[in-house]
Amino acid sequence: MIGIDLFCGAGGMALGARQAGIKVCLAIDSDCHATSTYAHNHRQTRTLSMDIRSVTTIPGQKVENLPKIIFGGPPCQGFSTSNQRTRKVTNPLNWLFLEYMRIVKLWKPDWIVLENVKGMSDTERGFFLDSIVTHLESAGYVVSWWILNAADFGVPQIRQRLFIIGSLHGIKVEKPQPTSEQPVTVGEAIGDLPEIGNGASTDVLPYRTKPRSSYAKKMRGRMTRSSNNLVTKNADYIIERYKFIPPGGNWENIPLELMLNYSNPRNCHTGVYHRLADNKPSVVIGNFRKNMLIHPKQNRGLSVREAARLQSFPDSYEFKGSIGFQQQQVGNAVPPLVAKAVFESILRLAQ
Repeated sequence: MIGIDLFCGAGGMALGARQAGIKVCLAIDSDCHATSTYAHNHRQTRTLSMDIRSVTTIPGQKVENLPKIIFGGPPCQGFSTSNQRTRKVTNPLNWLFLEYMRIVKLWKPDWIVLENVKGMSDTERGFFLDSIVTHLESAGYVVSWWILNAADFGVPQIRQRLFIIGSLHGIKVEKPQPTSEQPVTVGEAIGDLPEIGNGASTDVLPYRTKPRSSYAKKMRGRMTRSSNNLVTKNADYIIERYKFIPPGGNWENIPLELMLNYSNPRNCHTGVYHRLADNKPSVVIGNFRKNMLIHPKQNRGLSVREAARLQSFPDSYEFKGSIGFQQQQVGNAVPPLVAKAVFESILRLAQ
């Protein structure tokens, strides 16, 4: 099966597609930093850094007789439950799914996969989800959709995402069954990675220990050293706050006198200053720098590689750009193991 990746980001969804057996021929995203990472890790894919609204033709003459699939996730910030001010029809980013639909009609693939945050299903009382389903059905697709939790598919993270599947050949796709009976924990996922400090800036380092789980062994593969071991340098007063937070705790554990620079120090989001617990899956990685997610044992933020492990990116997958761009790429990505399960469900029906 031949695929096109729209709003491709750093390539998490494409990695899952490749692992399932799909050949991705083209990837498009307007973020040049993300496409730099994508091109580095998907060398056989033509990667374009451009606004999807300027795409007017799709190369496909050489694959006319092969089954085709378009996949991707339009920007999701406007549908996130943590961004209540933007969860409206007036947010222009919420309408970029129409560009996705336009490309679908240009290439007319056998299958489509559209991924987004769970919040898309209830934003404006389901208006956007209903619109997508209506557009696909009017283009001749039979639509299935479900919400998947990444932890059910071997990802060490509680992350719920919406997947919308379209079949041009009248096939309904059943929700993939979980592949993992026991969730992978944070400790199992990152316990072997280098021991580093606040503001760590050495990219490539040797592993601290042997793999501590089958998951860590799988992520390491044949690698002998890990890359992207970069950590945001937080100010001393922030590090002082970290000291009061136990595993699983958050900003509520910080003494009030240390939070006086906040206009309302008792009105933070529950995900802010959250310390991960070694014996549980991670909370949503998302914008882990802004939320100040804390390492389970050390008083510092997560490294880019630790966050990538919690997203199920193998250690061979290298992120490009400055630390801020790398953090954004990892947080925005679709966990490859979840994507792989979705594509495998489709491929079983496409044969």
